[in-house]
Amino acid sequence: MLSMSDFASCGSYEECSATADWLRAHTQVRPKVGIVCGSGLGGLAEMLKDPQVFKYSDIPNFPSSTVHGHAGQLVFGTLKGKPCVCMQGRFHLYEGYPIQKITLPMRVFKLMGVETMIMTNAAGGLNQDYKVGDVMIIKDHINMPGFAGISPLAGPNDDRFGVRFPCMSDAYDRELRQLAHDVAAELGYSDFLQEGVYCVLGGPSFETIAECRMLHSLGADAVGMSTVHEVIVARHAGMRCFALSLISNRAVMDYDSQEKANHEEVLETGRLRAQQLEKMVSTIVARLDNDNNNSF
Repeated sequence: MLSMSDFASCGSYEECSATADWLRAHTQVRPKVGIVCGSGLGGLAEMLKDPQVFKYSDIPNFPSSTVHGHAGQLVFGTLKGKPCVCMQGRFHLYEGYPIQKITLPMRVFKLMGVETMIMTNAAGGLNQDYKVGDVMIIKDHINMPGFAGISPLAGPNDDRFGVRFPCMSDAYDRELRQLAHDVAAELGYSDFLQEGVYCVLGGPSFETIAECRMLHSLGADAVGMSTVHEVIVARHAGMRCFALSLISNRAVMDYDSQEKANHEEVLETGRLRAQQLEKMVSTIVARLDNDNNNSF
């Protein structure tokens, strides 16, 4: 059980610095790219060459991942020659951690020199034109917990990380989104590529029919339980962000439907599309140094 002092220190500069120092002392890799793997998408981490693996439970100040489909380890290595760090599993609000704790890795990565964050997740499709297995480039988000004041930036602001009121209208980097479209076209993936708005909820229950209808009417194309909090903290710290949602199931929008959302379907869809997602992400990473706004 976290004490008040533990709660106050979650994600602090001192806590993140201690974790970054520990990791620097245990690996020679100085990552420029951070990758977060969503449910069933942990194979991205296995693409890293000369990997060094650290279980979350062994890393100072890191929480533990408790969700099936999340291996719960940090992997350092190179991808297409670029030094990377990959979270093989992430943390969620519904696991019971303070929101500052689940986003702590973003600040640790910033202190280690990461400049670009790539996130993946599995999400339910609200847009009726989306099919299971589609991949959605996230162009914007709706932060439902944020409406209730649940923000990873709540509390005193530390200017060493970022400004008190960061802009989020450019949360998802325009150039990286265009790069993803170009890569998808070259790889022949355009037929299952979408671009849309992701809505985050607290979970862990899947959404009701009424909730899905409401979210769709608000402009959300997909819904899930992660990513947005990480993006907010990463952008606050000045990192570029790019995110992909694998549409792992269609949200139930009809009261006559017999369909039911379930986590096993999410994982199975991840397995079926994993190889193509890995190819797409690795090609994007390979092109990062050719992007005018990013150099290694």
